[in-house]
Amino acid sequence: MCEFCHKHGEGKKWYLQAKNYSDDLMSDIRRRDLIRDFFSNPEALGQGVQKLGNLEKAPAFVRRVMTRRISNKFKQNHFGQVIPIEEVERIFDFVTSIVRLACICRHITLGLEQRYCYGISMAPNGGQMVQILRDIDAKYLIGPDTAGFESLNKDEALAALHEHEKEALCHTVWTFITPFIGGICNCDHSDCLAMKATRAYGVPLFFRAEYVAKLNPDLCNGCRQCMRLCQFGAIGYSASLEKVMIESRRCYGCGICRSVCTKNAILLEERSSVPLVAKIW
Repeated sequence: MCEFCHKHGEGKKWYLQAKNYSDDLMSDIRRRDLIRDFFSNPEALGQGVQKLGNLEKAPAFVRRVMTRRISNKFKQNHFGQVIPIEEVERIFDFVTSIVRLACICRHITLGLEQRYCYGISMAPNGGQMVQILRDIDAKYLIGPDTAGFESLNKDEALAALHEHEKEALCHTVWTFITPFIGGICNCDHSDCLAMKATRAYGVPLFFRAEYVAKLNPDLCNGCRQCMRLCQFGAIGYSASLEKVMIESRRCYGCGICRSVCTKNAILLEERSSVPLVAKIW
């Protein structure tokens, strides 16, 4: 299990612990200030990720030290983990409100409103986090040209996330001053700042899922549709065998590859049960 499971989940999946979604955690002034700063100054986030490119020019030992330092800082403040759709559904079983809002990453990278983020809370109407967002000047979230905060029920939210999988977006949960979890995002390599930092610059800002994908070659028909969806370059193709192959060490366990597999040839298994990747997070 990832380190958050040991620290914040008592040896179980930390993001399935209702206590980590409690609105009571919002009494922490630091957390309220972080949320306010995070959403009121989105440009700072984009600039921060761009600066990571400077690490590539530094000596290897400097890159290692700085990468570890940056990642550890984010683990304390704003860190995430990839989760498959089944785990999203389990989260939706115990949270009491789901609010869809514009994605801060797409606002920064594209200048567009793309409603790929979901605020989740144990309190009704989005809880104190939504109230904080209403009180700040974040026009891309609540301005006149947006739909504001959309309250969704569980079925509506799950239907939306299934549609996101068709767009090749993987689901992630995010903290605001760990261990408080305030949102579920839907990420891709092109537009998501955290994924760019993690994959392009080698600075992890989220954990891999507690799972890894496994292929049943007897069922695979070699259509390669799963390759189209994989954000992590974990699926290859054997021309000789006319079947795809999954590289476990690259797999983040999001499971969206399954959504287009008409033969049900891909399943998820617990990362801890696969020795090759059990300690790769």
